[in-house]
Amino acid sequence: MDIIEKVRQFVEDECKKPTSNYGMEAYDNHFVSVVKYASDLADKLGGDKEVIILAAWLHDIGSIVDGRQNHHETGSKIAENKLKELGYPDEKIALVKRCIHNHRGSRNDARESIEEQIVAEADTLSNFDAVAGIFHAAYVTEKLGESDGREAAVRKLKNKYNKLHFEESRQIIKPKYEAAMLLFG
Repeated sequence: MDIIEKVRQFVEDECKKPTSNYGMEAYDNHFVSVVKYASDLADKLGGDKEVIILAAWLHDIGSIVDGRQNHHETGSKIAENKLKELGYPDEKIALVKRCIHNHRGSRNDARESIEEQIVAEADTLSNFDAVAGIFHAAYVTEKLGESDGREAAVRKLKNKYNKLHFEESRQIIKPKYEAAMLLFG
């Protein structure tokens, strides 16, 4: 089994645990999508594809294991420990950790490598595959009414689209963005 498959299995196993903060919904509706976009962007833009895919699988592992707050920090540590256990090279572990640490769209961390930017971008793109989750957060978590919840969800999608760094990302997601704006905007 190669390193990517071992890491994918690790993430899936962590999501399946009864102690997981988000369960298999996070795996099925977020991790898989992030990896797909990260792989596509790596093919188009370059970078170390193995590092990008490993970081995409591990980018939110901190949320699964320890909760959302500071998950970029806890996730970096979990990733380091897992990758060392698997014998991954230290210099590549350092880059995976930077990708995880700097992936959050809500933070304006400096992304110095193409790998870091791609993982952050893929994380943003995944929101357009999980629009229902954005509405769920507005209506259930934030307890907003129908109009306010729709406005909050649309505002979030617009902000995510406008924050995309690469034109390639905009082209990938444009049909889904336009469909969401047509339906809800």
